[in-house]
Amino acid sequence: MADRGGDVTEAATGHYPAHMIALCEAIWGEGFLSPGGTAEVGRIVGGEDIRGAAVLEIGSGAGGTAMALVEGLGAGYVTGIDVEDVVLDHARALIAARGLTGRIGLVKVVPGPLPFPPGTFDVVFSKDSIVHIHDKRALMAEVFRVLRPGGRFLASDWLAGSETPSAAMQAYVAAEGLDFGMATAAEYRAAMEAAGFVDVVTRPRNEWYRREARDELARLKGPLGRKAEDRVGKDFVDRNIAIWEKMIPVLDAGEHCPTHLSAVKP
Repeated sequence: MADRGGDVTEAATGHYPAHMIALCEAIWGEGFLSPGGTAEVGRIVGGEDIRGAAVLEIGSGAGGTAMALVEGLGAGYVTGIDVEDVVLDHARALIAARGLTGRIGLVKVVPGPLPFPPGTFDVVFSKDSIVHIHDKRALMAEVFRVLRPGGRFLASDWLAGSETPSAAMQAYVAAEGLDFGMATAAEYRAAMEAAGFVDVVTRPRNEWYRREARDELARLKGPLGRKAEDRVGKDFVDRNIAIWEKMIPVLDAGEHCPTHLSAVKP
């Protein structure tokens, strides 16, 4: 996934070893490390026409999103960046198997600004990855810099419903163990506007994921979880069941609020 800290690509690596990727794919589909799969990628893009666009994907993960952008939505070329070799290797294998190496390139990044010249991309896209970046203002300034005039920022992220997390929310984040840097919708909006973006939109997806998370938990407790045990072990499946059981109450409370984000560089 993507990153954390003051630098846009500063991250704690090693969050997605092979057994974590295997469980995520069992729940969300091949190449995906977060909910909704290909259909959710389409919903994030919405009515925007990205056919032929040069796209930067922040937090390319296991490759599913980049393939959906190219195959389903007609992106011209996707440059995906990530910090973890394991997910990059996994994604490259999937992309090669689909014959898409001519339209998707993946780059391992290091802490610091985005490694691209100003005005390189038509679209900057991210799916549930920039939650790992704590400094949203630094991120949005860099996204703005690498976009061409008229370029679009299109993303989903896991937002906080409150600046002061409850004990239940703190327990959930600790259980995830993924060094989340969750911001509120107001903080995201302020960061985008400070960078110079216009037409800023934050659209909550909490109601959708409350339903999805319950289905995911039921599947983890059922045949999907039992099948996954053969690959990742019963202890790992049980640990993730416990995470979902902590997550659903904070989704219900609105403290954990998946959200779609969009903005335009004038």
